[in-house]
Amino acid sequence: MSVTDRVPTHPGATYFGSGPYPEHRARITVLSVLAGLALTIVWSAPFVDSVIGDSVANGLLGHDAKGTPIEGALAGTIFAFVSGLAGSFTACNIAAFGAVAPLVGTETSSRPRFLTTLKPLGWIAAGMLTVSVVYGVIVALVGTRMPQFSTAKTTGLSPRSIQSMVAFGIIGLVFIVLGLVSLGVIRNPIGGLTRRFPATPHVLMGALIGGFLIGRPYPLFRMMFRDAAESHNVFYGAGAFALQSLGNIVIMAVLFLLLAHGTGGRVQRWLGAKPTRVAAVTGAALLLAGTFTLLYWDVRVLGRTGMIWFPTVNW
Repeated sequence: MSVTDRVPTHPGATYFGSGPYPEHRARITVLSVLAGLALTIVWSAPFVDSVIGDSVANGLLGHDAKGTPIEGALAGTIFAFVSGLAGSFTACNIAAFGAVAPLVGTETSSRPRFLTTLKPLGWIAAGMLTVSVVYGVIVALVGTRMPQFSTAKTTGLSPRSIQSMVAFGIIGLVFIVLGLVSLGVIRNPIGGLTRRFPATPHVLMGALIGGFLIGRPYPLFRMMFRDAAESHNVFYGAGAFALQSLGNIVIMAVLFLLLAHGTGGRVQRWLGAKPTRVAAVTGAALLLAGTFTLLYWDVRVLGRTGMIWFPTVNW
């Protein structure tokens, strides 16, 4: 397709590439995938999880988050939101920032209205909360028999690791597909649904972010997970998991609103100055996020167990 393909006609179009598409889409694809690979190699889980995540949680809670038991539903709900916020930059949540570029790209006016920009965030929250609430209820009902609790290794991988690999592997692949469609490399697999329901891309993105909880091994999340599982209270489980997800997207949402409103429309004008720029930025962001998620949680995990070789930079 050429750069003269039709321009997106609805807010969700930039997720699924309604054009116009960049001429050098192959180059953008390769560079984005290489950037995702480089990020996978240099990523330091101890630094992000402990130095950043634990420090944020300890500061907000006012005590040692890992060393203090969760006592009561109120403490649990506060812990759920704070741990979600603290885990914003962990490997099991960083892909959420891949949604920022598509969100900014949906704003076609140079000075978008505030309420207008809240709509896509609302649809993302709807998809995200649907998944996280349902999973929270399942955890409360099933309890500690969930695979996410088991660390027993039979083939070099624990059930918890396998669940993480499956969950994040699927999420990473979907992100990659979204990126390729946004660049016009492949056809939109749900184009008909998107045309009928323009909010579909935002709901799907939210569902993917909610799905992070299904594979997340983050220590602070496991504490909340166990507390909800042992309570066997479906309302507590649903509420705690919902707040965990909301905490995950706070920084992403703030970044989006700053780019949309805090720059005086400069970002929108820059994107609109070249018709293909929205597709290029959106596709690159989604491909980078998807490549990192897939490689980190599947390939690098296998490398860590010694099953395959994968380069890493330890720091």
